[in-house]
Amino acid sequence: MRIVFMGTPDFAAIHLKKLIDNKFNIIGVFSQPDKPKGRGKKVLPTPVKIIAQEHNIPVFQPRSVNLKSGFEELQNLKPDIIITVAYGKILKEKVINLPKYGCWNVHASLLPKYRVQLQYSGLLKMEKAKQVFPFLKLLKN
Repeated sequence: MRIVFMGTPDFAAIHLKKLIDNKFNIIGVFSQPDKPKGRGKKVLPTPVKIIAQEHNIPVFQPRSVNLKSGFEELQNLKPDIIITVAYGKILKEKVINLPKYGCWNVHASLLPKYRVQLQYSGLLKMEKAKQVFPFLKLLKN
């Protein structure tokens, strides 16, 4: 199965690493553009980008995956499924509907219980953290 992963912070990097360690076929990673951080305002890569590069996975950092060039990069990968974890951007319907098996999101809390556009489809248990996170299928508005 061809998986595209979308995420940015440490929380997302942990999930990407787990997928890689379990030999899932990650064909590309989308992360927010690198930003200046710290006192020196040095531009640093996102935690997800670091993990992807360590494993020679192509990284894409468009300003928006919903717009022409970002969407075309995603389309060219021909994903079967998209997994998002703290990506930090709202995905448009054309992105959500692109992969054959849908677009799935791991949420950091049990908060989205009342959001109608999300549907609980299971729970992802993180062994080391001993926490449970909702695993949600994204649906159009």
